[in-house]
Amino acid sequence: MDADCIFCRIAEEKIPAQIVFSNDEFVAFRDINPQAPTHILVIPRRHIPTLLDLEEADEALAGRLLRTAAAIARAEKIADRGFRLVENCNREAGQTVFHLHVHLLGGRPMSWPPG
Repeated sequence: MDADCIFCRIAEEKIPAQIVFSNDEFVAFRDINPQAPTHILVIPRRHIPTLLDLEEADEALAGRLLRTAAAIARAEKIADRGFRLVENCNREAGQTVFHLHVHLLGGRPMSWPPG
């Protein structure tokens, strides 16, 4: 854990959040600035700053992160209509919190290109 990381502090329940899923490995919570009717952030509990910081040993974790996001999409009843997963990596891509996370977005039609 990184004591200065807001997502680490949410995972440790030191900062309140509207948590929709939690287990030993991941926490998912509603974004405070939603960009879609459903906008949930799915994070690993372990502090990993960016996608670029994943190591070979993290391959299974990365797969479980995506499977967890898909399970949450089903639980939120957006899976059948469709949803988007977004992973921003570094500042120019829009990453503002440097703790690996995916945005789960759904509940409305998505346009393309996204950026």
